[in-house]
Amino acid sequence: MFAYNMNFLMRESIIRRYLVLVPFLMVAFGCAKMNTPSGGPKDKTIPVIVKSIPENGATGFKGREILVTFDEYVVLEKIAEKFMVSPPMKKKPEVVVRGKSIRIRYEDELRDSTTYTFYFQDAIRDLNENNPINNYQFVFSTGPFIDSLSVTGNVYSALNLDPPENTLVLLYSQLNDSAVVKQIPDYITRAESNGEFRIDNVHPGTYRLYALSDADNSKNYNNSDELFAFYTEPIIVTPEKNFLPVKKDSVTVTIKPAAAGKVIVKPPVKGEYPLILFSAEKRLHYLTSSSRKQPYQLFYALSLPPDSLKFEFAIPGVAPDAWFIEKSRNRDSITVWLTDSTVYNRQEIETIVRYPFTDTLGITAMKYDTIQMRYQAPRAVRTKIVKRTPYKVSTGITSQERPDKKITFTAQSPLLPPDTSKLILYELVKEQRVRHPFTLSRDTSYASRYHLKTELLPGKSYLFITDSAAFSSIYGDYSDSAGIRFSVMPAESYGKLILDLSGFKGGKIIQLLDSQEKLVRQVYQRDTIKLEFPLLEKGKYRVRAIFDLNNDGKWTTGDFNQHRQPEPVSYYPGEIEIKENWEIVNPWKLSQENYKESKLQIVKTSVR
Repeated sequence: MFAYNMNFLMRESIIRRYLVLVPFLMVAFGCAKMNTPSGGPKDKTIPVIVKSIPENGATGFKGREILVTFDEYVVLEKIAEKFMVSPPMKKKPEVVVRGKSIRIRYEDELRDSTTYTFYFQDAIRDLNENNPINNYQFVFSTGPFIDSLSVTGNVYSALNLDPPENTLVLLYSQLNDSAVVKQIPDYITRAESNGEFRIDNVHPGTYRLYALSDADNSKNYNNSDELFAFYTEPIIVTPEKNFLPVKKDSVTVTIKPAAAGKVIVKPPVKGEYPLILFSAEKRLHYLTSSSRKQPYQLFYALSLPPDSLKFEFAIPGVAPDAWFIEKSRNRDSITVWLTDSTVYNRQEIETIVRYPFTDTLGITAMKYDTIQMRYQAPRAVRTKIVKRTPYKVSTGITSQERPDKKITFTAQSPLLPPDTSKLILYELVKEQRVRHPFTLSRDTSYASRYHLKTELLPGKSYLFITDSAAFSSIYGDYSDSAGIRFSVMPAESYGKLILDLSGFKGGKIIQLLDSQEKLVRQVYQRDTIKLEFPLLEKGKYRVRAIFDLNNDGKWTTGDFNQHRQPEPVSYYPGEIEIKENWEIVNPWKLSQENYKESKLQIVKTSVR
């Protein structure tokens, strides 16, 4: 019995040892296991051109096909968008991939003694890692030499001076204005994402220079809704003035390791010719839309204010006292409030409107339209208890307010005069409520808006109470009771900016913008004096000056027909940081030159 137990214990000890060794053996054999090779370091080299037929830079070429061969397989990315020919061809060439080669075929008859440039931008990439060849160009001439002159410049958006997206730059040898409207250009290129442009292989001569956001791919300015820019004077391209060596990359791009999916584009090189891109002022009158969101509310939108003409409204068989009309401040939006329930309870209402309309010949006259205004009431939800939807009246009050807060009551339909006995504003003094005086006034333009006028004291706390039915609409809706407690921030919580202006003496609009360039405040000035912006929240700001050359009190866009550039815009150099309880005085010499300090632009891209 004892021997049996000893043998059992020995076998159990051996088994335990093997169990302990098993993990180590698995690791050892796992290390010796054959795996698929990782493939080595990532390929970062771009495709290399082995040969081309004809050679890049060939002269006297009259063929209809070009073949470019690389040292590896390539693909074309967004070739329809990125590929361009200068001077443009009537029919776009066919560009296809054949293994390691790219074949270009075209049907157009080539011009005599002309240098052609085929722009690929970064469309050519290797098959495996998608490495692009940046700014690749294939150049040949039908004559005995290659034109080697260049035109450089920058494109800016008119109001914010940022580089616009997807903008073409056009060069015309014909100097009359109709050329850019009716004909394709002699030379063409696409501005870089930072606004910089360069047209290479230009023949000596005198040209007109334009920029265009080509919405219809026509390569000319045949639509007034397109963004457009023109250089005021003809430009003269000569070997002495305009020759510049070709850069390998017109835009240098680096990627931040900590910001995946974002590309930082370096500021542009300042070229010789600035182009200010603008949208022409609308001139066509028409009705843009109509809607009936509520049974008693009819809405009409016009493309332009009627000016001396009118907007007229009628419902056949219904007296005019069954509605009243509100117009927006710009008078291009019209709201009709129906007041007769026998009318607005109809599911469909036939309305007749009369408004200015511009025909295809450019003649504006009054036009009649019959418009059916339908309203489909939402389907009722089956519930045991039907709850009344409260009449919503918003105040815009938050828990912490500025000392200059303007309290406005806004409703979803026209208001009757509020019951002021049911509106109470308290100042909270320790544990006590002290009534604070206020008055109410109706908005002069909108029947659904009232303004509360009072003086809110910095550092104080308030309680605003509205009892039930304090507000009511002309349709019999009533508001619920509510209480809003809020405090007014002390003046020490804000900073102040003082601009010591000098230079330009005429009318100007000075705009204070936040870090995202949204308008915070603006002031119109004729004199050039110190300008104060008090009660600013801490943060970074920019300041923009609009030079009101025509003294109409607003920024005026450009007009190609009148050869009028958009009114100049200039920025204070750099951002201004405002701190709490801090006053900053900055001098600023104003100039009509379009100016905005260059800064790195972060452009979002997809992560590969």
